[in-house]
Amino acid sequence: MEWSATSAKGAYLDTLKLCRDHRLRPSYPGTAVTRELGSTEFISALAAGMRAKLMVEVASGVSPSTIALAAAARHTGGKLVCIVPEPVLAESKRVIKDTGLKDMVEFKTGNPFELLPKYKNIDFSLVDCNSDDNADLLKVLDVNPSMSVVVANNLVGERKGLEGSVKGVPSKVAVRSTKHPIGEGMEVTVIMKNDEPEKTDRRGGRNHREVEEGGPARTNKSRWICKVDVESGEEHIFRVPRSWKSNNPRQRIHN
Repeated sequence: MEWSATSAKGAYLDTLKLCRDHRLRPSYPGTAVTRELGSTEFISALAAGMRAKLMVEVASGVSPSTIALAAAARHTGGKLVCIVPEPVLAESKRVIKDTGLKDMVEFKTGNPFELLPKYKNIDFSLVDCNSDDNADLLKVLDVNPSMSVVVANNLVGERKGLEGSVKGVPSKVAVRSTKHPIGEGMEVTVIMKNDEPEKTDRRGGRNHREVEEGGPARTNKSRWICKVDVESGEEHIFRVPRSWKSNNPRQRIHN
């Protein structure tokens, strides 16, 4: 799956504008999503850049992250399935309708442990781990083994994310989890088919899973860096191939 810088930039800018114009906050209805500087735009750019088609979010209500993924879906021609509690469904639909993204989102209500397994080969998943039970939802995801991303939000206290381990993926698939790529409480896990020969550890076992903490989410070929200009407040997201040298130009997404 090739990276699309055009889609990433478009989704990033759309998300920035939509959240600002509609004054969306983490308090939209019933949600408690961690909102770090630039995290929403980062999610949108990542989903659109990787050309995700099937996106699934589990949340306690529509949030800026919902807008981010819906905006990405508009650029990729994909769909966002948003699983929310029944009491916030009407208000969640209203918010999405107001943003003009109604056709991009399919709302579902019910027990997420029963609903989530119905979706196979998910390209991009976002789970609001605002409770210990919700954190367990990460274990029932059916991800696209060729290329997919799982974002776990609100990993606070003792709550754990995937930590480099995804159930059911083939042995030749690389799984890398990055904790706190932007602020606290977020884990980004990248699942990607590894075309390189597998490395073995000293005991002869496979060693293809990696957990990174305190750094940008990255794959074998690239990594993300988020910078904020202190003077202007302008946000920049750079996707830097790991093979590039420091004097090479960078692809840039900015507002």
